[in-house]
Amino acid sequence: MSSTAYAEHTAFARWIDPRPSLVVMQPDTFCNLDCAAYCYLPLRKKRNRMPVMVAYAVAESLADLGPDEHGRHRVVEVCWHGGEPLAVGVEAMADLLAPFASLRAAGRVRHSVQTNATLINDRWCDLLTAHDFSIGVSLDGPADLDARRTDRAGRPAHDRIMTGIDKLRERGIAFSVIAVVGTDGIGRAEDLLDFLAGLGADEIGFNIEEFEGFNTGAQPAPAAARDFWTRTIAWSHRHPGIRIRELDRLGHYLRTIRAGERAAWDAQRFDPLPTIAFNGDVVLLSPELAGIRDEHYGDFIAGNVLEQNLASILARAWQLPYVTEFTDGLAACRASCSFFDFCRGATAGNRYFENGAFDSTETNYCRVSRQELVNALTNTTRKEEP
Repeated sequence: MSSTAYAEHTAFARWIDPRPSLVVMQPDTFCNLDCAAYCYLPLRKKRNRMPVMVAYAVAESLADLGPDEHGRHRVVEVCWHGGEPLAVGVEAMADLLAPFASLRAAGRVRHSVQTNATLINDRWCDLLTAHDFSIGVSLDGPADLDARRTDRAGRPAHDRIMTGIDKLRERGIAFSVIAVVGTDGIGRAEDLLDFLAGLGADEIGFNIEEFEGFNTGAQPAPAAARDFWTRTIAWSHRHPGIRIRELDRLGHYLRTIRAGERAAWDAQRFDPLPTIAFNGDVVLLSPELAGIRDEHYGDFIAGNVLEQNLASILARAWQLPYVTEFTDGLAACRASCSFFDFCRGATAGNRYFENGAFDSTETNYCRVSRQELVNALTNTTRKEEP
């Protein structure tokens, strides 16, 4: 191994975990909605269903993953994403879940799904409950803020999303909500939070609109994001029983540092985040890279699970140019950014779609989703000090 290859392999081992905690599965590229204003998915209008043999190959790969350095088998979350994952149909999804049954029974796999909820009915509720799914619903707030979620005829899908949520509530099925916060909602934190909390969700998450994939819409500015997070923190103080994903993450970081566990925090590595496309192709580091082609990087495919298992794909991932550049970017962030201690570096997809390179550093995503969150907490704390 050359000195350059050795350095690249060492950097990969430092920054990227060899065992995934999350595997994203694409049961169908098709989505029954057409949120053209901001959807990043390039194949959402095409029917490409995952063959069961791909699910078997992934399940076998997860079964073959060895224990970690402490001799423990990691519980892997298998997240069914899309397109709209429920568009594949109940029977087809049941067939795709079957290969994971023994792993789930052994406590080594748990299932989750991110859905627009428009297709949820009693049959889906039966299947999701039987397999103990964690359910995330994509919803951007009340009807006026959710207006960009439309069907192929351009009709708002909000009422259908609410019908799906009502079915989950009727069946007593827990769910979380992820809302995209655009320029129209960034100044309405209280309206958003009041509405989402009223749905009865277990957790609320906010994705401040990002420039990625086929989404090239306007992004909220940092100053607006700081105001949004400041209002969110204040709202959370008034509603202590409501979990907000981003505040939980920041709180976990602060508790870890205060407990004297900085070494463990600093030793964390980036999840390789394998995304399994419908045909078994594997893309690493960012689901948003699936289906994207680039003159320099090609198709971002690291391998195919029908030809080699995940462990083999991940063992050679350090040789991929975009993975090598990403580890260079993480090192550059660590050396130059005062927010790195909490942030741990911008995601791979944001670096690429915003800056055109994986070894770049700061992105607007960093600023609005991480930096301004910290700034908002700092300002809030200062105001509360006697």
